[in-house]
Amino acid sequence: MIRIAKPPRLHGTLTVPGDKSISHRGLILAGLASGRSSLRGLSSGKDVASTQRVLRQLGVEMIPGRGGELLVLGKGAAGLKEPESVLHCGNSGTTARLMAGVLARQRFFSVLTGDASLRARPMARVVKPLREMGARIWGRQGDTKLPLAIQGGRLRGIRYELPVASAQVKTCLLLAGLGAEGETEILEPAPSRDHTERLFSWLGLPLQKEGPRIRLRPAEVPAFQLEVPGDFSSAAYFLALGALHGNAQIEIRGVNLNPTRTAFLRVLERMGARVQVSLLRQEPEPVGDVVVQSSRLRNVPVSLEEIPGMIDEIPLLAVVATQAQGTFELRGAAELRVKESDRLHAIVTQLQKMGAAIEELPDGFRGEGGVPLRGVAVNAGPDHRIAMALAVAGSVAEGETILRGERWVAISFPEFFDLLRQIGGTAQ
Repeated sequence: MIRIAKPPRLHGTLTVPGDKSISHRGLILAGLASGRSSLRGLSSGKDVASTQRVLRQLGVEMIPGRGGELLVLGKGAAGLKEPESVLHCGNSGTTARLMAGVLARQRFFSVLTGDASLRARPMARVVKPLREMGARIWGRQGDTKLPLAIQGGRLRGIRYELPVASAQVKTCLLLAGLGAEGETEILEPAPSRDHTERLFSWLGLPLQKEGPRIRLRPAEVPAFQLEVPGDFSSAAYFLALGALHGNAQIEIRGVNLNPTRTAFLRVLERMGARVQVSLLRQEPEPVGDVVVQSSRLRNVPVSLEEIPGMIDEIPLLAVVATQAQGTFELRGAAELRVKESDRLHAIVTQLQKMGAAIEELPDGFRGEGGVPLRGVAVNAGPDHRIAMALAVAGSVAEGETILRGERWVAISFPEFFDLLRQIGGTAQ
């Protein structure tokens, strides 16, 4: 339990932890590379630690270096070893789905599992296309849930149309396609995070992207050096807080500004947020500094096409929308019901406790903004993103907010409350 109150002032400069999505992908590609790779600025969250643990069980050596560097001694395409025990992915859906693609092409047997929350999440979305590629995979509930047993072997490239936009499924198939016979082709119904495509192209791998179509030929991964930028999803909580609070100026340095991740920033700007962006570099991802100041916000429409680019920030957007002026409605986010929790239900019910005029829809929410929040006891459940969104709500509410479930921020952003206090926030 943690107590949060609205501070009189929020000012300061922050550096958020490394991007979680890039950290997962960088680690896995380094494990598949031939030779020694260097990664700096990796996410410190438990999800990325799960990917490191699984790779170590497969024989990948990792040596901590100076200044936050991690040296990864890659095993090459065929160098991973059969694990002696079950591969536990913790709470990390990214670890489970991406590693399924890697393991499907290895000529040994393995089992992926996770905690109770992860074992309830859907896995058919990766099992089906991997089976089409020739993989042998079995799981609970008709092969739709973890644990998944995988007998890896020879795969063939396929043409696959994703039923829903999913960066995890796309990456799973691309990782499998690196070791498949022939070309792998993926069609996306809408744009999703493109970290994998950017990393593949940066590494010189034979990937072609034309609109929604992605083509990949099999290839070996070279060793590389990668500096992971700050995680935009982590920065988003402070962008929202700076815009909502009446006396705030917050600078976030070295944050990832990939356009497939920053839909929340674009929506915030359309709402009237006073935001200044300074681009620092472009390769392999655009990175820059962002400054946000206290703003007068007004709700604006959010299109269905924007949802995949801000899927992790939608609970936070619900908080922002309740405090901006005007009515709001968001649809097309049913995917949030099968995350670490039912995030739509969780954020709506907890904001209602705080006095917000918001109601739940089958695939989103709607309501009337500008109704002040009041501090009450709220519960994030086992969900890191709900916990941080409610911490933002508590930091602009009148009176004290008692937040339960705060420990789950360690999944993605263990430094969250320390950084909140660093800029003047109250969290005890």
